[in-house]
Amino acid sequence: MTCPLCQQRKARRACPARGGEICAVCCATKRLVEIDCPSDCVYLASAQKNPAAPVKRQQEADVRALAGTLGRLTERQYRLGFLLLTFVGRYTPPGLARLVDADVADAAAALASTYETASRGVIYEHAAASTTAAGLAAELKAFLVEIAKGAGASFDREAAEVLRAIEHGARAASPDATGRAYLDLVARVVPKGSPGGASPSGDDRPTIIMP
Repeated sequence: MTCPLCQQRKARRACPARGGEICAVCCATKRLVEIDCPSDCVYLASAQKNPAAPVKRQQEADVRALAGTLGRLTERQYRLGFLLLTFVGRYTPPGLARLVDADVADAAAALASTYETASRGVIYEHAAASTTAAGLAAELKAFLVEIAKGAGASFDREAAEVLRAIEHGARAASPDATGRAYLDLVARVVPKGSPGGASPSGDDRPTIIMP
């Protein structure tokens, strides 16, 4: 039987997410990116516990690449950036909408403008261009409101800088047929789960991954 994902190699590995067999290569390269692996998958558990050397090198390269898209930020801003990217990586738009890099850029741009305005003492909500981007922006804003509690007077300015970095990273991503090159990079780095939900560590906020 041929692997239904690549249509090239023999399918020899049972995939609970696909309800059938796939090849070992697709299992290794597409798990948690194109395949929504359940947490009890034996191959997923084994890979997370003992990643192969090439996989580990790729993971490290992805973290460096994602950190590079944020540009030159302070340590505190990097942590906020990865926290927001974790949220974006877990976000699923309602209905049949599909989130793409352009939506992330538009949502980040609108929120950055809102925080830049607030840092000057003016309260004004800037709107994202598309409905999907507006939905992401609204969820991110609510998340940022929670983070901002007790963060100090400089939070609006720092949040704006981080959001601009995310906007630029999403816009600068190499275009591909899916329009999700940046989101795919985020998906390979951040932990999988529900937006704003419990992280794998049991914490009630998404896990921060630092390079």
